[in-house]
Amino acid sequence: MAPNIDMIKKVYADFRSKIEAARKMLGRQMPYAEKILYAHLWDGVKGELKRGKDYADLAPDRVAMQDATAQMALLQFMSAGKKVTAVPSTVHCDHLIQAQVGAIEDLSRANSENKEVYDFLESVSKKYGIGFWKPGAGIIHQVVLENYAFPGGMMIGTDSHTPNAGGLGMIAIGVGGADAVDVMAGMPWELKWPKLIGVHLKGKLNGWTSPKDVILKVAGILTVKGGTGAIVQYFGEGAKSISCTGKGTICNMGAEIGATTSVFAFDEKMASYLRVTNRADVAALAEGLADVLQDDEDVAVNPAKYFDQIIEIDLDTLEPHVNGPLTPDLAWPISKMKEAVKEKGYPDKISVALIGSCTNSSYEDIDRAASIARLANSKGLKSKAQFTITPGSEKVRATIERDGQLKALEDIGGVILANACGPCIGMWKRMDIKTGEKNTIVTSFNRNFAKRNDGNPETMAFVASPEITTALAIAGSLSFNPLTDTITNEKGENIKLDPPVGEELPVSGFAEGAEGFIPPAEDGSGVNVIVSPASDRLQLLEPFKPWDGNDLEDMVVLLKAKGKCTTDHISMAGPWLKYRGHLDNISNNLLIGAINYYTGDAGKVKNLFTGEYKGTPDVAREYKAKGQGWVVIGDENYGEGSSREHAALEPRHLGGRAIIVKSFARIHETNLKKQGMLPLTFADPADYDKIREDDTVSLKGLKDFSPDKQLSLVVKHKDGTTEEIKLNHTFNERQFEWFKAGSALNLIAAENK
Repeated sequence: MAPNIDMIKKVYADFRSKIEAARKMLGRQMPYAEKILYAHLWDGVKGELKRGKDYADLAPDRVAMQDATAQMALLQFMSAGKKVTAVPSTVHCDHLIQAQVGAIEDLSRANSENKEVYDFLESVSKKYGIGFWKPGAGIIHQVVLENYAFPGGMMIGTDSHTPNAGGLGMIAIGVGGADAVDVMAGMPWELKWPKLIGVHLKGKLNGWTSPKDVILKVAGILTVKGGTGAIVQYFGEGAKSISCTGKGTICNMGAEIGATTSVFAFDEKMASYLRVTNRADVAALAEGLADVLQDDEDVAVNPAKYFDQIIEIDLDTLEPHVNGPLTPDLAWPISKMKEAVKEKGYPDKISVALIGSCTNSSYEDIDRAASIARLANSKGLKSKAQFTITPGSEKVRATIERDGQLKALEDIGGVILANACGPCIGMWKRMDIKTGEKNTIVTSFNRNFAKRNDGNPETMAFVASPEITTALAIAGSLSFNPLTDTITNEKGENIKLDPPVGEELPVSGFAEGAEGFIPPAEDGSGVNVIVSPASDRLQLLEPFKPWDGNDLEDMVVLLKAKGKCTTDHISMAGPWLKYRGHLDNISNNLLIGAINYYTGDAGKVKNLFTGEYKGTPDVAREYKAKGQGWVVIGDENYGEGSSREHAALEPRHLGGRAIIVKSFARIHETNLKKQGMLPLTFADPADYDKIREDDTVSLKGLKDFSPDKQLSLVVKHKDGTTEEIKLNHTFNERQFEWFKAGSALNLIAAENK
């Protein structure tokens, strides 16, 4: 029986009637993604919601948190005044395990180094009715797909790749911890009604091409911000031909185009996956609603009537892609890679190739990679690059060990890492190169920003499918094209690799592996959650101060960030993950990766009181100590990447008042609002150029706030001149109440008193 089956039955019980009511109200048929949204309205269907304009209150069915973000989310929940979570919720320990030697040693070391944090998460989970997945059980998104995702459902998760569950027909959205607190506290969750982008898949994948190549192609078309404010829904016969886990891969990496989420409609591939993962009860329920859990008939006939944008991709002719470096939307068809290496000067020698992660660690992924490894081994070929394999879950790991895929990969030199995020999120103690040494790595992960994987700004990281990554590992060359090229073995023979083959699902079913789940206590009232005042890993939260009701006068510019400024630049991961539960300590990484517009350097800014250049967090602390408010100026798509709310908490904690940029990534903008910050955009993006290093700025218009009214930034230059700049915002009345209260959490706590 599926976990939380009673909740799923409840969702399905009135799903059809909710859709019928929505259809009647709209006076038209509906695409699948829209159905799920209307079926999860907090107060039911009242009227049509305008895409990209209206805000809606939604009622997600569950919440999932990974260990790095769960710490802050649950520290906030402890302040919310609730005894138990209102919806099924889980914590997954996958982010704090550093890859170094191999699975057994790395997991053992993580359990020792992170004991205080794991004990906190386990105890707080038991107390508040939250399911707890132990270290080594698997990566959050793979475990959710195997256990909790269901067609037609809605969930939020404190990780930007939560949309992975869209592979099982679920609207799954990455959020900050404060949003998770809303839902766990039994409150409505607010979302701007998204636009719909339809991706029409024709034909069928073949040869070396895999589901990963679909999203790599889409990323090249839409860019890192082309999906912002939209749900991407895949449809067409080609969509039905892709496995459930392949669909998950595509939805997972939709985070890299800024999409709210991505989703596929329910089909036979999903039903098969549900049954092989011991959820035949859910499969049967979904099949009973199969006509509703898909697009209405006219959507396939006239998609332009229902989607705001349509992209068409022919899977029959789609090439494998390699995307990168430094951004996941720089898309290279494999046939163009030789040319790119030569023209761009990318290091051709691959130092490390890595497969697995939450994006590509399914049974099918590993089986197809293993088929390449078996052929290579039989022809006397080994991996010329270092080669690592990260299983997505203990269930997958145990099954590929039983069925021989792990051995096949180890036979060509592969090293098996723990069932955790590891190098994908920078938890990688790399020892083959020195920081500053230029080199190339290829991964089947999702992100490849500078320093993302290993902390080295000179690592050129490229993203590809597990199949292509494995082939490139064996060749040791970025310019190798397995579709046309050969590799010379020790005997001097030229070997051409065969296209990969593999089973979508294990013929003998999944092996269970080591048990990794701890259920919550039936009565958590007696469970003590202890946070030592002396801890450097955990810190109880102090409420932020409410707004004093006045405009914000004479603030300084802490930093004017140049170019790409992701959440990795704002709050770096890697070695800083250990402080995710201690706001003051992790604030020491504030904006250390952001490039100073005025100097071109990262992590240093001018202290306007002393004139000296110091670390960005150090200067912010000095301003805070003097009671000096400050702002950050940023470029396009500020805050793209991870959902980490620490990128919003840290500037708030260190005295920041506003972030003023050309444009925001969706999750980060919401996170800033939740923490009582003011995320604002230049009405004229060219005004970004007007801000000087020594300026002081004042925000006017807050006392007369209105959702549709601009604010003004009065800029005082050091030469005595002033100018006024118009700023836009996306606050509605309720969101502005968060600002007035000091944070959304302050409002929740007040209401629960």
